[in-house]
Amino acid sequence: MRAMRAIRAFRYPVILSILLLAAGCAGTPSLPEPVEPQPATRAAGGRIADFAVSLVGVPYRYGGNHPDEGFDCSGLVHYTYSSNGHAVPRTSRGQYQAAQKITLAQAAEGDLVFFRDQDNLSHVGIYLGGGRFVHAPSSGGAVSVASMEAPWYRRRFVAAGRLLP
Repeated sequence: MRAMRAIRAFRYPVILSILLLAAGCAGTPSLPEPVEPQPATRAAGGRIADFAVSLVGVPYRYGGNHPDEGFDCSGLVHYTYSSNGHAVPRTSRGQYQAAQKITLAQAAEGDLVFFRDQDNLSHVGIYLGGGRFVHAPSSGGAVSVASMEAPWYRRRFVAAGRLLP
């Protein structure tokens, strides 16, 4: 007799649980509001470009990777990307190797532009669009905006690269 009561006592909660689960699944799901699609790369790239522009005027310092101490070119890229939640290599060579190579015509805000000095990769900047980029140029200088059409950069351009997904 005790066994029968225990089975009945167990059966009712199980049946109730099944009914509640079925009722929860039977409802019509609410559809999300339509959202205008935004390319993720452009949105993230725009934030990176804006952040890089905010660092214009920070002095150049070889090996520097923080606005309090100054920046070299790859330190500027590293700090800008890291501050926006993206892990990137610290050196320009590492950044070049990690980047997906694209043409300058394909470059968007936040992409990287690489330059050489004679035969070696020697410089990197953050593309802003419209043929302009932010970079930490050299000793005695400061983070600034430059044009891809300037003779030094036009002659020494190596590649554009994309680090963002």
